[in-house]
Amino acid sequence: MSVISYKLRESAKGQACQIRLPGICNCDPSTVVLAHVGGGSGMGQKCDDIHSAYTCSACHDVIDGRSGPVMLSETTIRIFVFEGMIRTQRLFLKQNLVMVAT
Repeated sequence: MSVISYKLRESAKGQACQIRLPGICNCDPSTVVLAHVGGGSGMGQKCDDIHSAYTCSACHDVIDGRSGPVMLSETTIRIFVFEGMIRTQRLFLKQNLVMVAT
């Protein structure tokens, strides 16, 4: 694992869940990890760390298919996941974990 990947993954500790699935999110920062969520490979498949989101254990279980059926459509889940990824990327920028070349 690269130093950058390690720093991104470690940055999840104590963060708020950025996916926030309604009726599912446990809002517990102690359960938050950096979960891979997309990047063209589809949810539940591994991809690079920039395509990830700070995710609580309850939301993570849903996006990885470990929680069984839920009362949200796949489209709704996908929207929340990708919006969470965008919020997480903004936090990466704010924390200087990722920089944009100018």
